Amino acid sequence: MSQATKRKHVVKEVLGEHMVPSDQQQIVRVLRTPGNNLHEVETAQGQRFLVSMPSKYRKNIWIKRGDFLIVDPIEEGEKVKAEISFVLCKDHVRSLQKEGLWPEAFSEVAEKHNSSRNRQTQPELPAEPQSSGDESSSEDDSDLFVNTNRRQYHESEEESEEEEEAA
Repeated sequence: MSQATKRKHVVKEVLGEHMVPSDQQQIVRVLRTPGNNLHEVETAQGQRFLVSMPSKYRKNIWIKRGDFLIVDPIEEGEKVKAEISFVLCKDHVRSLQKEGLWPEAFSEVAEKHNSSRNRQTQPELPAEPQSSGDESSSEDDSDLFVNTNRRQYHESEEESEEEEEAA
């Protein structure tokens, strides 16, 4: 199986499937990622430990601080006590909250996390696409993803006209 096909199947599994934790599994929140495919997590009871990422998720799914996971315990682990079995997106969190399976300790954190993530990653889009007759819709970049990790440079039309006249 090619890497692209594998990625497609893994992403489809994570985004499409609805996962309910079993009796052994637990829902945890990611605190930090020390590296080497390990993540420090915290349970609803406040217990902290490391979890490992299975090879099917490596280089296909990215986990950030504040994300929620479903983990399977590892019996023989001293430092690494669990393995990630499922990555929860905001839709999964909402459905688990509706079913009453969401830990009470994480309910406030999940709401704050989702609202702040929505503010950070979603660009402000106009309510109605505005296009004039002479502009094509492909030149309108308002619907593109905004990378918050990069500095935003805004070039005004006056500056670009002055540069063209000077050249």
